[in-house]
Amino acid sequence: MPTTLTVAAVQFEMREVDGFAAFARQVRGLLDRTDGAQLVVLPELFTAALFTARPGWRDEPPSALGRIADYTDDYAALFTESARTRDQVIVAGSHLVRAPDGEGVLNTAFVFFPDGSVSRHVKTHIFPAESGWGTREGDVLAPFPVGPVTVGVSVCYETEIPEVSTILARQGAELIVSPSYTFTEAGFWRVRHCAQARAIENQVYVVHCPTTGNPGAPLSPGWARASVLSPCDSGFAADGVLAEAATNTEDVITARLDLDLLHENRRTGAATTHGDRRRRSGLYRRYAEALLPRA
Repeated sequence: MPTTLTVAAVQFEMREVDGFAAFARQVRGLLDRTDGAQLVVLPELFTAALFTARPGWRDEPPSALGRIADYTDDYAALFTESARTRDQVIVAGSHLVRAPDGEGVLNTAFVFFPDGSVSRHVKTHIFPAESGWGTREGDVLAPFPVGPVTVGVSVCYETEIPEVSTILARQGAELIVSPSYTFTEAGFWRVRHCAQARAIENQVYVVHCPTTGNPGAPLSPGWARASVLSPCDSGFAADGVLAEAATNTEDVITARLDLDLLHENRRTGAATTHGDRRRRSGLYRRYAEALLPRA
């Protein structure tokens, strides 16, 4: 039997909501469209929609976005239940949570498993605009299994940092999921082009899942076209796009990933970048200072 994984990317549209219950209804309606998927991915900071639940939100400064951390317990309960009842692993985008020491917030990707367990990935490279929210950076990259497949998380700007995906791939990742929230079309294409590059250079699948919607200031609009990407080689789509969402509208896409094909491509593909990047380790050591310059 071939080794496969069916993945769904939920392109969530931020809307003004009157409370968590309305937000949860929207989430459940979208999850209902992912039946058959073993792994579901939602976008970065799609929970920013909860910023609109408090009267007077339009008069708040962007720096107040961190108050969506007030909904962390409700958010965790919603997706814990959803993963269990749907028997799916859900990468519930990312959400701002308060740092343990109370200083600032952490842009955290939560992964919810059917058995009730939860793992977290704290975004390691903060986009410059995030610094105004008091967001701090994490320092751990740890893939996790979904059945026979090893999955890594690279949140938005992390996908623009090649070393993040390189580390994940060297830890065994065959699929990298990239929840994203980009405010402009240029920002979208930066992440999308980099996601495609990461798929090619590491010979992995990538799920790029952005937030869309525009509730209004102080929230930034989301520019989005979710996609499931592969290496560009024989056996895959020539352009490396396995599935793609509609532009800037709420949508769900699904793709079936063939892991046997991926591993065969690593061995015999026209471009065997996964192995070739390792074979010149002496070269990389020689130029380690250039690859990882001191701060």
